[in-house]
Amino acid sequence: MFNEADTRAKLIDPAIYRCGWNEDHIRREETAGGIDLIGDNKARRQRSGKVDYVLRVSVTGGKQPVALAVLEAKKESLMPGHGLEQAKCYAKCERLNVQFVISSNGHMFVLFDRHTGMTTVAMPMSDFPGPDELRTRYESAQGFSLNDEAAKPLLQPYATGEGTRRYYQDAAIRAVFEKMARCEKTGEPKRALLSLATGAGKTFIAVNLLKRLSDSGQMTRALFLCDRDELRTQALGAFNNAFGADAAEVYKKGETNNAKNARIHIATYQTLGVDTDEGDASFLTTFYPENHFSHIVIDECHRSAWGKWSKVLERNAKAAQIGLTATPRELTVEAHTKEAEADKAITANNLKYFGEPVYEYSYTQAVEDGYLAACEIKKGRVSIDERGLTVEEIMAREPRDARTGELLTTADVQEHYASTAYENSLMLPDRVAAMCQDLFNYLLESGGPEQKTIIFCARDAHADAVAVKLNNLYAAWCTANGAERLDMYAFKCTAASSGNDQLPDLRASTRSHFIATTVDLLTTGVDVPIIRNIVFFKYLKSPISFYQMVGRGTRLHPESQKLMFRLYDYTNATRLFGEEFITKPKKEGEGSEGGGEGEPPRIITVDGFDVHVSPAGHFIVAEVDGQAKPIPVEEYRQRLATRLLQEAHSLEEFRQQWVDPPTREELMHLLVSSGCSPAVVQLVDAMEAYDLYDVLAQLGWGALPRTRKTAWGLPLQA
Repeated sequence: MFNEADTRAKLIDPAIYRCGWNEDHIRREETAGGIDLIGDNKARRQRSGKVDYVLRVSVTGGKQPVALAVLEAKKESLMPGHGLEQAKCYAKCERLNVQFVISSNGHMFVLFDRHTGMTTVAMPMSDFPGPDELRTRYESAQGFSLNDEAAKPLLQPYATGEGTRRYYQDAAIRAVFEKMARCEKTGEPKRALLSLATGAGKTFIAVNLLKRLSDSGQMTRALFLCDRDELRTQALGAFNNAFGADAAEVYKKGETNNAKNARIHIATYQTLGVDTDEGDASFLTTFYPENHFSHIVIDECHRSAWGKWSKVLERNAKAAQIGLTATPRELTVEAHTKEAEADKAITANNLKYFGEPVYEYSYTQAVEDGYLAACEIKKGRVSIDERGLTVEEIMAREPRDARTGELLTTADVQEHYASTAYENSLMLPDRVAAMCQDLFNYLLESGGPEQKTIIFCARDAHADAVAVKLNNLYAAWCTANGAERLDMYAFKCTAASSGNDQLPDLRASTRSHFIATTVDLLTTGVDVPIIRNIVFFKYLKSPISFYQMVGRGTRLHPESQKLMFRLYDYTNATRLFGEEFITKPKKEGEGSEGGGEGEPPRIITVDGFDVHVSPAGHFIVAEVDGQAKPIPVEEYRQRLATRLLQEAHSLEEFRQQWVDPPTREELMHLLVSSGCSPAVVQLVDAMEAYDLYDVLAQLGWGALPRTRKTAWGLPLQA
């Protein structure tokens, strides 16, 4: 019996070639390789994962093949449909955005059609569908022909070649082009929504969408609209690389628009005059007549109220309109509050206007593929937060106005006090000291104090206090250990402190600017791949803001070998993994639920409390019901054991799978793709000296593990 590689080379390849497929039709899509946690503050990349075949068709007059099917090859001894569920998973999650999913053992094949939902019975390879047959079925399902004018963008090649794109970026771009072509045929408005994790390359997608549209002759002028100057600057560089001087920033230059003669206009809401609900959109109406743009891309479209960007879209009703978002579309949770209703309105308007996302790519999928960093969570329990404070306890310690030093009355305290308002309207120096000490100890344990870190604080004054305390701790540590003290160590990075001026040093410097204390300035629009730690010292209600804050740590940084990051959570913010969007994110400068920079009528300061921080759990972010959520270590271990026993029913069956490299690789893929990594259990159970076989054998069947040294007489690599 042939193994998988021989089955592919000696049985499947010749059979599909006889049916009309050749190497020009086949692309082997590879991921970067998933990230496994393998030790304290350490991670490693798995071998690159790949889909055996993506079958594509070329169209006369077009240079870009169009993907139609994924073919999953299995070794000869397995049933032909053995790989179907694994392959269907790729398609169901829209990882590859193909219509057909095929599994074969080289003799027979089974085909699943996503459009009809039907799966064939096993058929001989002589009946394998050829390129023309699959193309006909694809065109029938899509409602257009690949020869139609509307389909021309699908046939345009990437300007810099396919080597520059990732498989999911190509899948997302094709999903938009397919939606637009269908709308062209039906006469419906051309609208599409894409949902991809922060760091997945939405700007790359936007640039290549518009470039291929331009090359097809279907784009005249396009608008890329975002909500922050930092995003605009990042986008301008990317668009200049593709369009040169044809891409320009939108701003008033004398009496004209700087982007007047450009084809790609890059603007913020503020520039266009639509940044407030009362805005008169004066710049928009002055410089842009109705239907000026053929295409509009809204970046981070969940961040802004419908009343803002809708004005731009309504004036360009004939344009193809594409929304980009980095957060999950909609879940269900609590709340009948003003904030909840406002957030639901934004979400509802997005879905009502654009429809369901045509393509989604989640954080957990990106980690499995090796494109984003794995996430470990350390939670702390703050004693004063757990039990709360009474007004009487506060009054006994002579609370004062933080600005004037004036003693406050009981009525003053009752008006402003709430436990979730700590450091917002009630400043507690003892709490700041205890939390900073606990965090500093964690940094020392996990590699040293000089790690790039972002701490999210309640308000500007809180960010000040945290930076001061951490600088003092660092200075004392350097003195005690005879270490060189590097400046700046901890620094406030908020709108009120011109935080944008510090960003270049936070990004690039390895000898200064280690810990940024912020409120909302670093929530989104800031790409800092070197960040290793995200810390929550503020209370959060908004999953939108939470996901964006987490997104500051998800990017890989190969230069520093960063493959993972940590969340240090002191306010139970990580409960928001998988929760619905409850509150509209605030701008820097607004007062909010533990959020904005705007000063409330009065800030109270009081000290003299005994505050302790204790561990509140060790978690790993994994996928649960399609959502990224923190999993307690014990539950994580049990989930892995359950999945292992589903794939191998006895220790002997597991051993047989393990000794065959292709079967072992498939088993590992199934375990990891289920949301749990064996290497994490290896770490948690302190079994780094054992081979992964021993780790899993003990987990599934209670087998007595043997270290590599005792088993083989010398250390071996897992």
